[in-house]
Parts: sequence; structure tokens; C-alpha cells
Amino acid sequence: MQVSLPALKAFDAAARLGSFKAAAAELSISPTAVSHHISNLEQRLSVSLFERVGRKINLTEAGRELSVATGQGFKTIEAAIEKIAVTDKHITVSTTSSFAALVLIPSLQAFYNKYPDVQVNIISGESIDTDSFHLPVRFGETVRQSTDDILVTERFNVFSRVQSVHQYEQAEHLTIYTTEWKNNELPKVPLNAWLELNGLQNKPVTVKTFDQELFGIQQALLENALVFCSATLVKGYVKAGVLTELHTKAVDSALCYYIPDKPVRCNRHNVKFIDWLENLIGD
Repeated sequence: MQVSLPALKAFDAAARLGSFKAAAAELSISPTAVSHHISNLEQRLSVSLFERVGRKINLTEAGRELSVATGQGFKTIEAAIEKIAVTDKHITVSTTSSFAALVLIPSLQAFYNKYPDVQVNIISGESIDTDSFHLPVRFGETVRQSTDDILVTERFNVFSRVQSVHQYEQAEHLTIYTTEWKNNELPKVPLNAWLELNGLQNKPVTVKTFDQELFGIQQALLENALVFCSATLVKGYVKAGVLTELHTKAVDSALCYYIPDKPVRCNRHNVKFIDWLENLIGD
């Protein structure tokens, strides 16, 4: 048997409050509307739910039974809505270890300062989640991505500690840390293109590689050495004055950071995070 939800809500409110007038005030409708809903419900069920004595109302036995059921039912619905509302304030972002460690995590407090009601959970991984409420921030070949999905295209240069720039620019031999991707399908780091662009293709260079940019950057900092990496990942270090670019020409790459199917992932909290992220890495 089908009964209307507004009728059940009117009944539940009147049963709890013991008054059609009080129920009307709670539901923001007129007492006449409450009475109409309950009368229709009684006709539908073929029972009396209230005993009406003047302006007073008392639940009948059938009314008491239905009141218990509606009370429990609406509490269950309210609890589910609250749980969903809380979940909606959480964003799960999956990305590479390097992007998480060097870009997202150091900047999260700035996001929380702007959006204190949203909680961000960051995980590192390579799988692309198809859930539209999950944000995968990926690193890949630019030509394979939709223009709408791309956050930033990558340019590469050599970076060092600020106090060591002149030392390396005058050095006869260079040792450079860089990356050799675990994913063989990715275009190679454009170190050779950088050397040629800067007229250094004939200069003695020792190249040491890691499989993640994060490790090369960390090792360069530890050894006060050079690192050839994407500008996006060291932007925080450059801004803080820890690293700086050598006075060389940066080289564009065939790589980018992107969010797969970004338009379908833009729920109201994801939009906030995506806008914030684009501003963060696009400065």
C-alpha cells in the first residue's frame, strides 16, 4: 500500500507534539494542511489514528503503533542523510608519491584555511578510480589527455641550492640527478633536449637516476648537487628560497598533470579543491 510521505511527516509531527498546530509550525504548513494530510492517511488506512476531543488529540492504538514506526523510520533517514553529508565533506585524492609529498601535503594547510569544512585524504597509487567523488591526479603524456582534463603541462630545468648556482655554472663537469620512469610508456625526461637547448651537449655530464623525481630532488638537497626535474615539483622549494633554477633555458616536455574525466568529477567540494589546485600549480 502506498501512502504519501508528506502525510506520514504530518502524522509523525502531530503524534510527537500532540497538536496539529504545533505540527504545522514545525513543518511550515497550515494546521488545515496537517489535518487534511492526516484525514487522507486515515482514509487510506481505513483506521482512526487520533481521537479528537475538542481541540485536543490523542493517539488511538493504531496511531500509537504507527507513531513508533514513523519515529524510528524518520530517525533512520535523518541518520543516513547526516552520514552522507559528512562523507560529502571528505575528498580522497590519489596521485604520485612525488606530487603528494612535494606539492599537495606541504600546501594542504592553505586549503584548510580557505575551506575549513572540507577534509582531504591523500593516497599515492597508480590506479584510476572511476568514482566521480574520487580525485585521481595523474602524470602522463599530454597528447593522450583531453585539454579539459589537463592541470598543467610540465617544463624541466636544472635546480640547485641557491648558494651553489655560480659554482655549478662555472664547473667543467656536471653531475645531475634526474628520473628514469618506472612506466616505460611515458616519454623520457627531456635531459638531452635541455643539454642541446643550452649548448651543453658536448660538456662532460654524469647522470644519476631514480625512478621517482622525489628521490632525485631529496638526494640533490642532501648532497648539495644538481637535479633536473619538473618545475611544478620544486615550486615550493623555490618559493621558500631553498632551491633555485640555474641560469639556463627551461625545456618544455611532452608530460602533464591531469585529472581523468575532470568535468564529471566536479561535485561541489571537488570543484573547490580543483580550483585551488589549479591556482596552486599554475602560479
